[in-house]
Amino acid sequence: MRMEKRGLVIIGGGPAGLSAAIYGRRAGLDVLVIEKGLFGGQINITSEIENFPGVEHAEGMELAERFRKHAEVFKPEFRDCRVEGLVVDNGCKILKTDKGDVEAEAIIIASGASFRHTGCRGEEEFAGRGVSYCAVCDGAFFEDEVVAVIGGGNTAVEEASYLTQFASKVYIIHRRDEFRADRAVIERALANPKIVPVWDTVVDEIAGSDMVEKAVTRNVKTGETGELSVAGVFVFVGTEPNVDFLEDKQLERNGKWIVTNDHMETSVEGVFAAGDVRDKFLRQVVTAAADGAIAAMASYEYITAQLYLQNILFEPEKAVAVFSSSIDGKHIALMNEVEKWSDENGAKIVRIDGYRNIRMRQKLGVREMPSIIELAKGNKIRERVIDSLSDVEEFCGE
Repeated sequence: MRMEKRGLVIIGGGPAGLSAAIYGRRAGLDVLVIEKGLFGGQINITSEIENFPGVEHAEGMELAERFRKHAEVFKPEFRDCRVEGLVVDNGCKILKTDKGDVEAEAIIIASGASFRHTGCRGEEEFAGRGVSYCAVCDGAFFEDEVVAVIGGGNTAVEEASYLTQFASKVYIIHRRDEFRADRAVIERALANPKIVPVWDTVVDEIAGSDMVEKAVTRNVKTGETGELSVAGVFVFVGTEPNVDFLEDKQLERNGKWIVTNDHMETSVEGVFAAGDVRDKFLRQVVTAAADGAIAAMASYEYITAQLYLQNILFEPEKAVAVFSSSIDGKHIALMNEVEKWSDENGAKIVRIDGYRNIRMRQKLGVREMPSIIELAKGNKIRERVIDSLSDVEEFCGE
């Protein structure tokens, strides 16, 4: 059976992935979006979004639906499947999924992140029985009950405010003496009489019989322990990237987060990353969407450059190419001379900006610039460092 081959494959259908799909299709690429769950990602379980430009207020699921419908206008293919591995071999990029393997010209990893667990006693035991990671999903089950939120960032404080629609009281348990959320979010929460902050405190255990009945707490400064009688505990203590399908050292990472440059390029040629899965300063819907747009356009540039270079460098019986830097004045002057000479003499010389095409230099083993190389059916047979036009003339005359 022949392996399926696609242009751009996007892993993940959240804001980053759907933004990449829009930009990729607008650029004319063949786009496949792979998503194992709900399109829209984590915003599906976010109660309210008020900081996405142009959208003053929206529920998370509402905004996710808008993203999906917008992407559908440009007709990428959506596929419900799970990515199980990534194989990169001699330039070929293959995604292994539970519905078959797919070879891609470029891949954007936009698989997002998932909520981190605290690891305290009872957390796993009571998951779904009072322990939740989604206020929108489970908040209504705690009508007139007392609940606790663990965390101190934007998500924790915002979801605590949302829970006051149902709960009679909401404790926010935070290990520090102030929240890390945005000032406006904090002020709104602390102005709500139903919210009670519990500072400098961690939860050591979540306990109960059939359902959650209490949270056992400990003050990190005094060591004093205590108990809070609660019917539910909502955990919002950060996120971890969804990268289980990657091997440990397959891509450069900071911890588990994927490291990229400003073009969303990873350490592997033709593989990009966008959104919450990246090692980045701010993880928000707006930054994820921006990442997706950049990654898609960088993918387009990569794919078109590879096709161009494939046609002029690797397919002909013989090809001569000069690598130089587009930011070095001497290199630029020399390339102008080479261009003029080649046009006058009918010499076919491919001029490559080695500053921007670093990976092509690496692929061909070009270590110094400016250099001239000769290829035979894609295999380098000669190379020389050049200083002047006469070096080029001598190389071509041999």
